[in-house]
Amino acid sequence: MQDYRLFIDQVLINEEALQKRIAEIGAQISKDYQGQDLHLVCILRGGVVFLADLMRHISIPHTLDFMAVSSYGIGARKSSGNVRIALDLITAIQDRNVLLVEDIIDSGYTMKATLELLEARHPQSLRVCVLLDKAERREVPVPIHYCGFVIPDQYIFGYGLDVDEYYRNLPFIATLAQNRYQPPQ
Repeated sequence: MQDYRLFIDQVLINEEALQKRIAEIGAQISKDYQGQDLHLVCILRGGVVFLADLMRHISIPHTLDFMAVSSYGIGARKSSGNVRIALDLITAIQDRNVLLVEDIIDSGYTMKATLELLEARHPQSLRVCVLLDKAERREVPVPIHYCGFVIPDQYIFGYGLDVDEYYRNLPFIATLAQNRYQPPQ
């Protein structure tokens, strides 16, 4: 496996900036949902690192569930637009305040389809918390209630985001120098 330092173009968001912004989002969520039933739904796999740090900054009691939703095939670098649910919730969300926690929104197709699916289950409220927004790539509008960073349209990795399923463990978000990256054999 190739050392990531060989194909990093630049560190786009360093660990300190990530942790500072996540703490701010957690504090705002805690304030907004004070005294309410909050149910976090993490979109796997990329959202899990963000979720783990975010929930440590949410000071109010909350419950947790997971979904695996994708419009990308394994190893794909562009959304197909065809959304599939690989893992659904195990908890009923009717009459609950649901906060979807996602790593990144770009075209918007995956989030739009997920919101439509969950709205049909009649939550009391349904909001979106995303770490990264690639707003200039948006093809369908989606509501974003909590956003960490608006980023340019570049291929990024680290902090839950992968390159061919690797490098999610990095504590920062970097841009990929595609001309220097060698896919695994």
